[in-house]
Amino acid sequence: MMYFDENDIQKLDHIFRINLINSCSGYKSANLIGSISHEGIENVAVFSSVTHLGSQPALLGFFLRPTTVIRNTYENIRSTGYYTLNHIHETIIKEAHHTSAKYEASVSEFDVTTLRPEYKNGFEAPFVEKAPIQIAMKYVEEYPIKANNTILVVGKIIGLYVNDTLVEDDGFINLSKAKVAAINGLDGYVIPKNKVRFGYQRPKSLTSPA
Repeated sequence: MMYFDENDIQKLDHIFRINLINSCSGYKSANLIGSISHEGIENVAVFSSVTHLGSQPALLGFFLRPTTVIRNTYENIRSTGYYTLNHIHETIIKEAHHTSAKYEASVSEFDVTTLRPEYKNGFEAPFVEKAPIQIAMKYVEEYPIKANNTILVVGKIIGLYVNDTLVEDDGFINLSKAKVAAINGLDGYVIPKNKVRFGYQRPKSLTSPA
């Protein structure tokens, strides 16, 4: 088994290091965040850091890299207070990944890819058309991470659209049915398959039967 201590990691080639550290945490969610500026310019960008924070209220968070350079998604969210989360699925992986390219704020990624915006129920920010799960989000708060100058953005779910066939009787969303992607590292995409589910676990009795 290969071993890297802290000093080894710091001495690694830059590209090797970021690939290694981005991969070691495991598979991550693959989402497109849709937003719009006050000037009406739509933005859509791939994020692999969306995470569940709580169900009551329904909160999701995502991490942003340092804002020392322009972050169009962040600027739009802070400006309007609203954004969307859209699951990346098998047929749009290539186009979704291209949204990681750094375009000027005046350029919409919807115009340079085959991805298409979709508006629902008067919600201000664009969803990604045909995404199997589309989530309308409202900005709540943010937390700076001092260790590396990143930001945790916290949002509240105010609308949830899920393809009819994905929701099981107990509310579980079976992502594998929609061929929803996950991200390995920075640029590796996989389509996971739901293998098994286990019920709520309770502690085993430590005493032997009488």
